[in-house]
Amino acid sequence: MIAPQLCYLIDMTDITHTPTETHKPRPLIDMLVSIVIPSLILMKLSGETRLGADGALILALAFPLGWGAFELIKYRKFNFIALLGLVSVLLTGGIGLLKLDNQWLAIKEAAVPGLIGIAVIISTRTRYPLIRTMLFNKAVLNVDKIQERLEQGGNTEQFEQRLLKATYWLSGTFFFSSVMNYVLAKWIVTSPGGSEAFNEELGRLTLLSYPMIAIPSMIMMMAIFYYLWKTIHGLTGLKLEEIMHNTGQDD
Repeated sequence: MIAPQLCYLIDMTDITHTPTETHKPRPLIDMLVSIVIPSLILMKLSGETRLGADGALILALAFPLGWGAFELIKYRKFNFIALLGLVSVLLTGGIGLLKLDNQWLAIKEAAVPGLIGIAVIISTRTRYPLIRTMLFNKAVLNVDKIQERLEQGGNTEQFEQRLLKATYWLSGTFFFSSVMNYVLAKWIVTSPGGSEAFNEELGRLTLLSYPMIAIPSMIMMMAIFYYLWKTIHGLTGLKLEEIMHNTGQDD
């Protein structure tokens, strides 16, 4: 299953749009299509008298896979995190359909956020750090005005140092998610892949991952965003309405 935290991040990193349409985050629809419906299918339709283990798994995976592909194509959201989300769904399906040891499921659940965390750190050594894509970008903040005020006050270097600190904290949220994903998968999914019990446990894993992993991760990300806002306000003197991106103005 595509991790709920990943659904949130795909919305957060939506900074490229088509000329005629802009993507608006729809967390309730994302949760319904990627978490609730697949979980119910796995838990209720995996019996031999219904769809069977393989049939239920394929149908359940079709929802997040189809939804992710639809959004990628319609809104041209081809980015690292969205791609990882689709790969995650395909790997989950492969583990179940090929009846691999469920140890691989735990590894996969940990690998996806872990790779993002590593990518966040590595990106600090490039011209395009991921924190600028996820938080400090023109779709969310009035970046041009902020940069102008920082230069006027001679605070650009100090801001960059604090932005680097926020980047390390951001990577920490992914490493937290990685560890929790592994622990939760090992705890819940104990049946062999391809069985009805495996599907039911996978459904429970998907449902439980939201309150136990995604919500704490989102709270940590909101704290990072608050830190970023306080930093910008302190170094520029800009008010909240001046810091946030104004959708009525041209970028």
